[in-house]
Amino acid sequence: MRYTVIVEEGSTSWGAYVPDVPGCVAAGESREEALQLIREAIEFHLEGLKEHGEPIPKPHSYGEVVEVRAA
Repeated sequence: MRYTVIVEEGSTSWGAYVPDVPGCVAAGESREEALQLIREAIEFHLEGLKEHGEPIPKPHSYGEVVEVRAA
């Protein structure tokens, strides 16, 4: 499956979360580390859902970049 991951740069670290998998978050010192950790977090989260007999959320979020004029 392919999930949309939101990656945000903070003042001292990077964070990532998955809109389609509530509660699935990760943080790292670099963008690359945050992406690796969120990948692992998604897999771990989905394994837990399977073990508890809960449905796996289907990806339904999309990301877009929108250009606007800055005044």
